[in-house]
Amino acid sequence: MEELIDVLDENGIKTGEILPRREVHKKGLWHRIIVIAIINEKNQILMQQRSFNKDKSAGLWDISVTGHITTGQDSLAAAKREINEEVSVNIGYSVDIKEFRYMFSYRKEERVNENHMDRQFFDFFILRKNDLKIEEIKVQESEVEQVKFVDISELNHMIENNEIVERTSVYQELMSYLFRV
Repeated sequence: MEELIDVLDENGIKTGEILPRREVHKKGLWHRIIVIAIINEKNQILMQQRSFNKDKSAGLWDISVTGHITTGQDSLAAAKREINEEVSVNIGYSVDIKEFRYMFSYRKEERVNENHMDRQFFDFFILRKNDLKIEEIKVQESEVEQVKFVDISELNHMIENNEIVERTSVYQELMSYLFRV
């Protein structure tokens, strides 16, 4: 069954309309997304390589976890759900919503193709998790090819070489945050 999404107006307010995700994109309607940067004790960011089967940004590297907010969820509930769906640790890993640090929200419009228009509000969170080991992380294979930790210099290299999904404001805020801590 396809995800159902709350349609928003241009100010990010729910309109009361609920539509399947595919229809939201086809009609170019506003909706909300979460973006999460998971950072380890070495101040490295967990990055995911998007599946080569994705219709958008296939094979590019992206921030730790992203996803749509489904009907009836708030950003924190969606963040917790997406972490459990896309990137989870095999044994004993759970995330409490109190662990998320809200950073900021922004909106973006982008035409992907003639049948897919993104009009999205993004809520950006940081989650600090110590003792995460790549070999213990299990990914959702339909969404993610592989994961790795990168430091700021490698993140900059990925940005400069267009190996990464464009999220300029997220990466700027993330680098600023990492320099503060």
